Amino acid sequence: MIYLVGPHVVKTEKRDEAPELLEKDGIVFSLRGGPRQPKPTDRVWDSVAVYAPDELTEEEFQDLYELNRSQVPELNLHY
Repeated sequence: MIYLVGPHVVKTEKRDEAPELLEKDGIVFSLRGGPRQPKPTDRVWDSVAVYAPDELTEEEFQDLYELNRSQVPELNLHY
């Protein structure tokens, strides 16, 4: 699970389930992508699900996603 909290603020955790909504640290997050299995690279990747604060619009989510791509390798993988 990748939680896009804010610009350059990302949290990750492993979970077996990927619910549509969940609360973490007092923030309600919605599932914005996945879970999906990345295509093979030089290492084995776990399935990836991306979450962002539920109140964000799709455009705000896309902006947040782009701002965090440089620090989160999973956001740059091919699926």
